[in-house]
This record gives sequence, structure tokens and C-alpha cells, in this order.
Amino acid sequence: MMREWKEKLQRFMIGRYGTDQLARFLSGCILVLLILNLFIRDRILYWLALALLSYCYFRMFSKNISARLRENAVYLRWRSQVTEKLKKWKAQAVQAWKYHIYRCPGCGQKIRIPRGRGKVSIHCPKCHTDFIRRS
Repeated sequence: MMREWKEKLQRFMIGRYGTDQLARFLSGCILVLLILNLFIRDRILYWLALALLSYCYFRMFSKNISARLRENAVYLRWRSQVTEKLKKWKAQAVQAWKYHIYRCPGCGQKIRIPRGRGKVSIHCPKCHTDFIRRS
């Protein structure tokens, strides 16, 4: 019985797009919206989740595979840009925690000095200006 339903579903999905990274992301967003709706009780969240669910199913059952591939490619580019920015912010936060970053008063070059060294004399490698700062 269960095997028959599985075969029917497989036959139905032949030539259709199915799931991809964008569909998984949308499913996660739908789940978050529905959980938020349990606590906030806002109809907007419910209707937004329903609209996203409809769009997700539309994409999964679509036979226009080239259009769905383009949509997924746009999503993957966007996700890549966001993750790269997050990695950059994380690296900057780690740098700020371990180092002081000063600008040379002569040329504006950024110079990284370890924290906790007291007053230090800093020599700019670009314009060879010397200046004193507290680390």
C-alpha cells in the first residue's frame, strides 16, 4: 500500500523541479514564522507563512526547470555575499578583541598593534612616520 503511494508520487514528480537550497531556506523561514505566530498571534505572520508555503510548493511542482534554476542561482549568490560579509565582520571582531588598530597620522595607513603593551612607539611601514599610542 505504502509502496504504491511512493511509486505514484515518483511518477507525479517526473519532469518537475523538486527541492533545492532555496526551497530548504523557504521551509526554514516558514517554520520560524509559524513558531513566532504561536507566541505573537499575528495574522500577518500566518498569511506570510502561507504565501511562502504556496510559493515553495509552486517551485517544487514547477515544470519550468530553467526558471527555477535561475531563481536558485540568484539565491545562492545572495547567500554567498551575506556569508562573506558575516565572515568579514567576525574576523574584524576577533582582530578588535586582540589588537588595537591605529591610523598613521601622516598617510592614513592602518597599523595593527597587540593589546596590553602599554605606551608604544609605532613606526609606519609606508611613510616611516613615528608616533606614540597606548595599546
